[in-house]
Amino acid sequence: MNQENEKQQNSILKLEKLNLHYGDKHVLRDISMDIEANSITALIGPSGCGKSTLLRCLNRMNDLIESTVIDGKITFGGNIEINDKRLDVTQLRRKIGMVFQKPNPFPKSIYENIAYGIRIASKTSKSEVDGRVEEALKKVGLWNEVADRLKDSGMALSGGQAQRLCIARTIATKPDIILMDEPTSALDPISTQTIEELTLELKENYTVVIVTHNMQQAARISDTTAFFYLGELIEYSPTKLMFTRPQQKRTEDYITGRFG
Repeated sequence: MNQENEKQQNSILKLEKLNLHYGDKHVLRDISMDIEANSITALIGPSGCGKSTLLRCLNRMNDLIESTVIDGKITFGGNIEINDKRLDVTQLRRKIGMVFQKPNPFPKSIYENIAYGIRIASKTSKSEVDGRVEEALKKVGLWNEVADRLKDSGMALSGGQAQRLCIARTIATKPDIILMDEPTSALDPISTQTIEELTLELKENYTVVIVTHNMQQAARISDTTAFFYLGELIEYSPTKLMFTRPQQKRTEDYITGRFG
């Protein structure tokens, strides 16, 4: 089996000729790409190029914008068509969770920030909820910092802690994929490093797709990188290859700082 066929067989998301319009504005143009399971895929490109819009397509967040029109296919797990109108979007978002640019803890306790989603997803005993809250907090390296104050408000955490809480909240519902929309752009360098290290650990159990404006971050943590420009996918390749031997002139110009 050649490398391309192996990649397709291992893909958890497959995009085929995806187009998106907001009203008259054509935002995404004929996007086709395979995203591998248990990998980190970075989406890069200048502001307004469509990378965050693409990310929101993967768990139907664009449904919340009335003027959105989408055509093309996004297949999840080999047989689930994400844009199928009959699909239960709530269930989809449990499988494809999202972490946003700014940490957004619920106005609840640290414990309830995580327990709330677990209880909604399934009937779960108190002891099991307790165990899953602890497990999620340990996975994001937050348990030792908050174990003795689980009843405190999640809103009182520092920026880096709050973002890790949001990641814990996402993984507690046992997703397959975690979408991250510039998750460190509002954080200080130390918190950014912590989130990057956590993201590298997460790919053992999850597929991560991350939008980042920070090309050094993409180079540090991602396995593959997709470069977008004016709504088009210009280049999609292994990260090391893209940052050392880009195949397209526009990619080279962007990553060397000639524009963007």
